[in-house]
Amino acid sequence: MPIALRTTRRKNTLRRTGAAALVLALAAVTGCSGGSGSGDGTLKVGLLVALSGTYKSVGTDMRAGFELYLDTHDGELGGQEVDLVVADEGDGPPTALPAATKMIKKDRIDVLTGVVGGGSVNAVLPLVERSRIPFIGSNARPGIDDIEYVWHTSFLSDEPGKAIAPYITEEVDGPVYAIGPDYQGGHDEMRGFTEAYAKAGGELANPDGETTWTPFPKTTNFTPYFADIAQSDAEAVYCFYAGKSAVDFVKQYAQSDIADLPLYAAGFLTEGSTLPAEGDAAEGVNSVLNYAADLDNEANRAFVADWMAEYESAPTTYAMASYDAASVLDKAITQLTKDGDEVTPESINGAVGRIGQIDSPRGTWQFGEKSHAPVQTWYLREVRRDGDQLANVVVQDLATLGG
Repeated sequence: MPIALRTTRRKNTLRRTGAAALVLALAAVTGCSGGSGSGDGTLKVGLLVALSGTYKSVGTDMRAGFELYLDTHDGELGGQEVDLVVADEGDGPPTALPAATKMIKKDRIDVLTGVVGGGSVNAVLPLVERSRIPFIGSNARPGIDDIEYVWHTSFLSDEPGKAIAPYITEEVDGPVYAIGPDYQGGHDEMRGFTEAYAKAGGELANPDGETTWTPFPKTTNFTPYFADIAQSDAEAVYCFYAGKSAVDFVKQYAQSDIADLPLYAAGFLTEGSTLPAEGDAAEGVNSVLNYAADLDNEANRAFVADWMAEYESAPTTYAMASYDAASVLDKAITQLTKDGDEVTPESINGAVGRIGQIDSPRGTWQFGEKSHAPVQTWYLREVRRDGDQLANVVVQDLATLGG
């Protein structure tokens, strides 16, 4: 059964006072070396997320997820007091790279986490590698060759499409139209679907047999694209959009000539604040994701309860993955302390690789040896009514991916 999403917002004293103390602390240490390497028992964590631009809602949830873990663990990871340095990734590399550079070179962080966009990930990776600082990413990541200092608690960008393509091939009697945004993350996401769909015997309805790309982030009117789909022989549509683009897409889809075509998507289309913004237009949308708030396991029940005590909506995969990033660091540093090892960026990186299985709100997962990304279950979800609200309800397991 879906979890009821109605709750009364309460004030979290620890969060408010902790945030005030953090501001004072950051003002005092800006430009100075610090962190666990200084031997003062403080871990300096850099959280780089989109706090402005198209994916502001995603970055805001990622920040909240990491902070929630700290709030429920006395502001510590592995017994180390955390000095959290937060920076705005913006809409991609032009803002992400200078923000990451400042955190690593001036703020002297011990660990980098967060990062929304695949382009931003690629932009900051050379800096991470040169500095030999572990990067615990908590949103989609493109495939990369050098993963020595790279870990991800979310997924590889092509996995959502890979997970749902065989299901769509069986469910849809006819070709499917593929559409997504023209940037690296969109290319990775849609490639995962189109390659797996073709392998399963599916045929695209796009005139050239290739995904249709919409300019990012400037596309706000999808009506001309829907007119093209209506002229095709599509029996369904598969897409990847998130944030504000997702809201525009879903609301316009419901008013278009193709509203009766089944809509399948990577789960970000209806995730988080996009769903209430989309309203009734989203009802019935099927999506694939590694998390839903109604998953019935002990870790998720605790996570959802803590989240809903603070917020008025269900937690998202963005918040969950960032929460798990904090959990991974907590486990790694706890083990270092237990073994009597010094806590440094290098030792943290090594300890992360030895964690093994992680008990998570999404279900148990572990890092793949070849990818340093989760080996995890993917779920089919459908937007359904839960009382007077809409929710992404788990319909079935789709696949276990990662390695």
